Amino acid sequence: MTRLHNRPEDFADEMIEGFVAANRRYVRHVPGGVVRSTRSPEGQVAVVIGGGSGHYPAFGGLVGQGLAHGAAMGNLFASPATGQVRSVATAAQNGGGVLLTYGNYAGDVLNFDAAQEELRAAGIPCETVTVTDDISSAPAVEKHRRRGIAGDLTVFKAAAAAAEAGYDLPEVVRVARHANERTRSFGVAFTGCTLPGADAPLFTVPEGRMAVGLGIHGEPGIDETDVPTADGLAELLVGSLLAELPDGVAEARGARVVPILNGLGALKYEEMFVVYRRIAGLLEEAGIEIVDPHVGEYCTSFDMAGTSLTLFWLDDELERLWNAPADTPAYRKGSVVAAELDEIAEATDAAADAIPEGSAESRRAAATAVEAIAAIAAVVDANVDELGHLDAIAGDGDHGIGMQRGAHAALAAARDTADAGAGAGTVFARAADAWSYRAGGTSGALWGVVLRSVGEALGDEHAPTRDAVAAGVRSAANGVVAYGKAQLGDKTMVDALLPFAESLEREIAGGARLAGAWSTADSTAATAAAATADLLPRMGRARPHAEKSLGTPDPGAHSFALIVHAVGEVLVGSTDEGKEHEHA
Repeated sequence: MTRLHNRPEDFADEMIEGFVAANRRYVRHVPGGVVRSTRSPEGQVAVVIGGGSGHYPAFGGLVGQGLAHGAAMGNLFASPATGQVRSVATAAQNGGGVLLTYGNYAGDVLNFDAAQEELRAAGIPCETVTVTDDISSAPAVEKHRRRGIAGDLTVFKAAAAAAEAGYDLPEVVRVARHANERTRSFGVAFTGCTLPGADAPLFTVPEGRMAVGLGIHGEPGIDETDVPTADGLAELLVGSLLAELPDGVAEARGARVVPILNGLGALKYEEMFVVYRRIAGLLEEAGIEIVDPHVGEYCTSFDMAGTSLTLFWLDDELERLWNAPADTPAYRKGSVVAAELDEIAEATDAAADAIPEGSAESRRAAATAVEAIAAIAAVVDANVDELGHLDAIAGDGDHGIGMQRGAHAALAAARDTADAGAGAGTVFARAADAWSYRAGGTSGALWGVVLRSVGEALGDEHAPTRDAVAAGVRSAANGVVAYGKAQLGDKTMVDALLPFAESLEREIAGGARLAGAWSTADSTAATAAAATADLLPRMGRARPHAEKSLGTPDPGAHSFALIVHAVGEVLVGSTDEGKEHEHA
């Protein structure tokens, strides 16, 4: 378990603060993560990596000369928010464009893609390459859907070395894609990992058993078997990877391969050396030339006891780039020519824009908005463990803690904004930004869309009407579908959100007052959320473990139903039946 922490919700921020304090010769802090503390040549492509915290040395530990120019560092097992990625990339860029590269997870794709569009709109050329090395997460015919695990390192290293060598952005992208195609990984675990403050691991493995094909976010394996001997594990790892050769590798015999045996956090190096002994023998028996083998921790999962094997199949260009020097807090190779320290002062979050004053009617509605967001935070607090357990059945178990971080950040922002005299629209907008930024991940981004859409519909000038609330909820539903790409039946939040929006619209169009219409729609959402137990997930981290989630409701749909019920109780308490309109 993770024993040393203060407040669990502050763990990621405090970890980053300590990491920077210990590594100022390599990195400096910027909002959203870290960038190199040394100067890079003008016009050099910037390679920006990132993902959730909890995987050290990925991702901040790989920032430095010869490797990444910056890392967007999200909360624990949660993708960085769009604003975090944009902030890091803007600080890291040198005028030659930016390559964003990261593991292929739904939340990361959603937020990095949005950041890419914002960077392009700001005039910064930007491209993306997702890492898809984990062979257990999808079949070869769907390898574009595979997730990224320890193979991140080979893609990051090749792309960054190409940038250091002066390749332009299209060529750096080509190299990153080629390195990804030549990388395959497969992992196992003997225990799950425990997030700070949690009383149990995200998943458990029975004594004497081993999870096969796990992810690095606490996702359970796709299979389970008895724990083999060290030699037996080596045979499983090597056999699985040699069964699928990358495109361009006609046969294993004669190929040059970098083997990376990666520890996931709690497996002793000595144990890995025993396993690697047999891995090396098996690769040699297959006629493979071993190049620069790595045994150690390169992409961990907190205190998970497990290991993964990555095979990086080289050609002349990839070998040259792999062997290029690098100097970072956690990864060093060869000898770099030390660059000068950048004299830029520590970056801080930009000052908030002035808060516009709302009308008297909208300020009264803003007070109700704050009460509603407080109710959201309270209901998330009361159910945070349940939400985490639901998510851990087939996903990574971070839904509860992510929702908690987002809801409390939204509440603090809403209170400050309302106290400054803002109307309901601005209160919701500031709460949306805070939720998205602090929570990160898919749910953070989508709840940011929800709150922002409602705020835009309500505005700051008038007392919100029931029609405006319904329009805001409909806009939120449309925005979530457009942003997250999920549809009804995919086993996501959408399965509760769309029925809720339709029911609310129907009730209000029929003349119901807001509190009554909301109550009816609330019941509809609860029923729809419960019904997701019968669905198989087609989106997100739960997709590779679809069958495991049967019989369990989707955590995003379930948390949505809990939230709209809590908000409904606020609306009932604030209703004034003597008024023609009801405030949101």
